[in-house]
Amino acid sequence: MYSEIDIFGVYVAPFAMMMLAAWLATFPLNRIANHFSLSRKVWHPGLFSLCIYIIILSLIVLYMGPRQ
Repeated sequence: MYSEIDIFGVYVAPFAMMMLAAWLATFPLNRIANHFSLSRKVWHPGLFSLCIYIIILSLIVLYMGPRQ
């Protein structure tokens, strides 16, 4: 089960930390996509970046979730 994370006396929800980790992991992937000019090949580059972020966030949540 998830438990709150204590950062300097402030309790932070674990999902907020997962969102931050996904946001930080999205930067290198966006830079790689820009290097190969993938942003010119997709219909909407902002939506593509959002989808990549959601996919990474979903993978983190599934990985950190409780195991049976």
